[in-house]
Order: sequence, then C-alpha cells, then structure tokens
Amino acid sequence: MGFLKTYSSMFWLLAGIIAGSIAGLIFGERVAIIKPLGDVFLNLLFTAIIPLVFFAISSAIANIEAGHKLGRILGVMSLVFLSTVLISAFLTIVAVWIFPIHQQVTLTKDVNLEQPGNWGEQLVRLLTVNEFYELLSRKNMLPFLIFSGLVGFAAMRTGEKGAAFRGFLQSGNEVMKDILTLIMKLGPVGLGAYFAYQVGTVGPQLFGTYAHSLGIYYGFGIVYFIVGFSAYAFVAGGIPGIKIFWKNNIIPTLTAVGTGSSIATIPANLQAVERMGVPRDIGNVVVPLGATLHKDGSSISSIIKMAVVFAMFGRGFDGVAVILMALGVTVIASIVEGGIPNGGYIGELLVMSIYGFPIEALPPLMIIGTLVDPLATILNATGDNVAAMLTTRFLRGRAPAVS
Repeated sequence: MGFLKTYSSMFWLLAGIIAGSIAGLIFGERVAIIKPLGDVFLNLLFTAIIPLVFFAISSAIANIEAGHKLGRILGVMSLVFLSTVLISAFLTIVAVWIFPIHQQVTLTKDVNLEQPGNWGEQLVRLLTVNEFYELLSRKNMLPFLIFSGLVGFAAMRTGEKGAAFRGFLQSGNEVMKDILTLIMKLGPVGLGAYFAYQVGTVGPQLFGTYAHSLGIYYGFGIVYFIVGFSAYAFVAGGIPGIKIFWKNNIIPTLTAVGTGSSIATIPANLQAVERMGVPRDIGNVVVPLGATLHKDGSSISSIIKMAVVFAMFGRGFDGVAVILMALGVTVIASIVEGGIPNGGYIGELLVMSIYGFPIEALPPLMIIGTLVDPLATILNATGDNVAAMLTTRFLRGRAPAVS
C-alpha cells in the first residue's frame, strides 16, 4: 500500500495517457475536440511555473546562513557534483548516438532553433533581458533563474534587515508548491487529452519513439547505476571502497524506491555514508545539499528528453554547439529540479525556452519524465552517497573506507 501511495500520481498520469491513447486510436482526428482540455492544463502549468521558480530558488539561497562557511568542503563537493552530472550526461549522449532515436513522425518542422547574431550577442540574449517584464516570460527562463538567484543572495546578505523579506520568500515558496500540487491533479485529464490528440492526428507510431527512449534510459541507467557508481567508489577507496559502498547502499536504494523522493532518502543516506567511512562533517553537508543539487538520474533523463524532442521536430541532436548547450542545460535543470515537487517540469520548460520549441514539445517531455521517475530517483538519491565518498577522498587525501 505504501508503494501505491507513493507513486499514485504517476499511476494516475499513466492511466490518463493510456485512456487518451485508446481514444486517439479509436476516434482518430475527431479526438481533436478534446484538445482544449490539454491546452487548459498546460496554460495553468505555464502560469504557475514562473512564480514557483522565483520563490523556490530565491528562498533556498536567502535562508542559507551567511556566517556558516563551508569552505573547502563546499568547493570540493561542488566539483564532485558537477563532474558526475556532466559525466552521466555525456555518456548518455554517447548512448543516444550508438542507439539513435529514429523518429518516423515529425510533429512540425516550423521551428527555428538557430539564434541570429554572433556568439557574443547570443550569449547576452541567453543570459539577460533588457526589460524587467520580459523576465516573466517562460521564453526567458535562464535570465529569470539568474535574477531569482540574485534576489536570494541579496536577501541572505542583508541579515536582520532582510528577515521579513526572507520570511515572505519562504512562505511564498510553500504556497506556490501547493498551487503546483493542485494543478497537477488535472494532469491525468490534461495529458490524456493531449496524448489523445497526438495519437489521433499523428498516429500510433509515437509509441515506438517512447518505447525506444525508455529502453535507452532504463538500459543505460541500470548500467550507470552498477558500473558507474562502482567506478566512483573505486576512485574513492579502491576495491574496499566498492565493497563498502554496495554493502551499505542497499537500504538507501530501497528507501528511494519506496518513497520516490531524494529528500525522504536523506536519513537513510546519512546512516549509510557514516558506515561507508565518510566523516560526519562531510556527510552532513554533502548528503542534504546533494538531495537538492546533485541529480545524476535527472541529467540522464534530461539528455534523453532533448534527443526525443529534437527528433520529433526534425532536428539533429549533434554538433558541438548543440552538445555543449545540452550539457549546460542539463546541469542547470538538475540544480533547479531539487526540492520542488514535480521539479522535472521546470527543467523541461528550460529546454523549451532555450531551444525555442513550441508548446507541443511539453507533453512528450512530461510523459518521458514521468515514466523514468523510479530509476531516476534511485540514481539521484544514492548518487549522493558515492559523491560523499569522493568528496572525502579528494578533501582528506585518503579513502573513506579506511577513515
């Protein structure tokens, strides 16, 4: 019963998608009459996402204790987080190249992903806007993320004078999270209607694309979980490091599956890293922050989603500029998702914003994100344990297994 309760929202979404698929197969293009239901759901989601991101990011930064210097631990931990996220993302790109997504159905080709101007102009356009109101558009998500971070940092620096504002940010974060929860209750109907429309107008060929992308994710994800984490543990502590990691990573893995949450896995992770030989002063920093900032599973799914949507819109997922941008988006999306219910949708909107995809790109991104959630949670949550071992290794110059 606990498992069913944890993943009830996912099961309801799947039920809506299946019902919509059946309706699309039966009624064909006539099912377009229910497309407005999907449009209403997506529009509600779009309008809620901007204030949600603002309060989530600014309140998180604002409530960091300015006087608490994490020093070298924070620096080494950040490098470990960044490295593992980039490694998982790059290896996923290689997997997509080896097992390409051959999309036979193109939703539209009327999408211009090319940004005019030289490199400097593109960078300015990507990071900033020249009017405040432009920050409030989902098309400018990255500048909005930067602005939200600056607000949070300023609120943290103002100390006692900014206490009331920090309280407002924290309260606003709780309210917006509840609003998103309410909107997502419409998810089965909204996504079901949109999926019915896609199947009815495009055809059942879509199923092949989703099945292929899920096969890549679960296939590569399991390999990364076993081989990748073992490699990290070996770097941290040699053969003894591998043994002690897997011996103590079973309970966190089962906790992640049962709760479906990286945050809920923190207590199990804290006990596990202590048994892995990670000093408390390191484990107590890396594990809680990792639950929010470190998302190897999300980085893998981010690349898979981008590859699928590029294929659906008739674009090649290759080229140096595209790959570098994909890696950057993956890092940002992995950080943004942390601590936000259904946080993966924030990353999906970021993908749409930066690459200029239309609204039709969101349902495929959301569907894939929903279907890969169980394994993504395992990778996200337990990846913090091996990250704590690596941080200990690089910070203390010795294997955590023999600390």
